[in-house]
Amino acid sequence: MRLDGRLRFTTHYSPLTTHQMLTFPTDREIFEGEIATYWMEDDGILVSVSKSPRRTVDNIKGNIALVKKITKNQKVPLLIYLSPSPVPDKATRKFVNEQLANIYTAMAMVSKPGLASIIMKFLFKFNKPPIPMKNFTDAEEARKWLRQFLR
Repeated sequence: MRLDGRLRFTTHYSPLTTHQMLTFPTDREIFEGEIATYWMEDDGILVSVSKSPRRTVDNIKGNIALVKKITKNQKVPLLIYLSPSPVPDKATRKFVNEQLANIYTAMAMVSKPGLASIIMKFLFKFNKPPIPMKNFTDAEEARKWLRQFLR
């Protein structure tokens, strides 16, 4: 599967299904974090491939520091490929809700049907999301939607 027409890729397991593969670009820096792998696209969209560990306040803080390093402290739209992970505790959900608007302008979540909805329900059970968020099963549709949030 091609993400955006580049020809040189390496292939990695995709969180989308056990049968689909996601390709990581080889023409830019890849950043590995505890809870996700990241890279910046030429258009300014940050791409994230989530990993499966339980989210905690501590690993979210580390992730925010990594994202700020990648984006040079600029708020950017995020395209995230979701993986199933354990439900975070209440303190972590609260912290995530408080921090999202500080680092992202919008978030498009790409996953198999239903996964993003479950995550949204747990993270934003009592409050609406602090930034525009939308669920997708198609990465290109997610990219099109995110482009309106580029600065």
